[in-house]
This record gives sequence, C-alpha cells and structure tokens, in this order.
Amino acid sequence: MTNLHATTILAIRSEQQRRAVIACDGQATLETTVIKSNTKKVHRLFNDKVLVGFAGATADCLALLDKFDGKLAKYDGRLRRSAVELTKEWRTDRILRHLEAVLVATSSEGILMISGAGDVLEPDEGVIGIGSGGAYALAAARAFLSVGEIPLSEVAKRSLKIAAAIDIYTNDNITVEEVTW
Repeated sequence: MTNLHATTILAIRSEQQRRAVIACDGQATLETTVIKSNTKKVHRLFNDKVLVGFAGATADCLALLDKFDGKLAKYDGRLRRSAVELTKEWRTDRILRHLEAVLVATSSEGILMISGAGDVLEPDEGVIGIGSGGAYALAAARAFLSVGEIPLSEVAKRSLKIAAAIDIYTNDNITVEEVTW
C-alpha cells in the first residue's frame, strides 16, 4: 500500500474516562491541489456506538465504511470481530483488495487500526494517528496525554493543530467526534 497522504486522523481512547475521540482535519487534496477544506472523515456507525475515521481514496473509504457497518450489524457491534471479518473480505475479494484506505475505529471495546494489508492493530497506549500528518499528531497527543488533566477532545484538537502546522496535506479545519460508554 502506498503512503497515504492528504489527511490526518487521530484516535484517542481512555478506559479510565470511559470515552474515546477521533479527530480529523478537513482537507482533501488531489496530488498537490486542495480540492476541499471541510471534508468529513469521521463517521458514527452501529447506532453511534462506534467511531470510524479514514485516510485514503474517499470513494474507497466510503465503500469500506458501508462494509464495516454491515459487519458490525452482523456481529452485534463487536469491534474486533467485525474488523477481522472486514479485513479478511478486504484482502480476498477481487474488487475490495484494490481499495486504498486505512481505517481507525474505536468503541467501548477498544481502538483499532484496520488496513487492506491485513492489519488489525490495537495500540498499547490507546492512541493512534494515520495519514500524512498522523505521526505528528500522534507524537503531540502522547506528549499532551503524559502531562494529564487535559480533556481528550482538547488533546485531539491541539494535536491536529500541531500536525496542520507541519504537514502540507493537513489543514486546521478540525472535526472531533466523541463516544462514551
């Protein structure tokens, strides 16, 4: 899979706070041109209990969101099982295996990064960043989380702003969605 750029997605989950957030920038680019500055890259699935953010080709990501929502319905909202089943289908289906995307999903069950390469990964520290600015946002979030007492949504916003100041494919039109349990 090629290095996905043109976005930054950051997911943070806290079992202690019983909440998770996914934040995204709004920029959509085509090669070196900004096409749109307020794209929605975070969606709520399974009766608003699962948050999913995406990086990659928009049509590919939306197709995968539909498939993932179907898996969540089939497996009663079980995040890990649904992610594994999505990834199995993604890798083996003649059409789906060509989709270029990475998903980040979170719920009361956990936080996962899901890819067409067969990855279903759960980060040790409850935070993950994807897209071209993902590493910058991830580093900033880890720093903010280490000092404590900052709400997760604020950590996400501040981290995305830092990524936007560094990564040319990330803007500061930030959306944050939250799920609690």
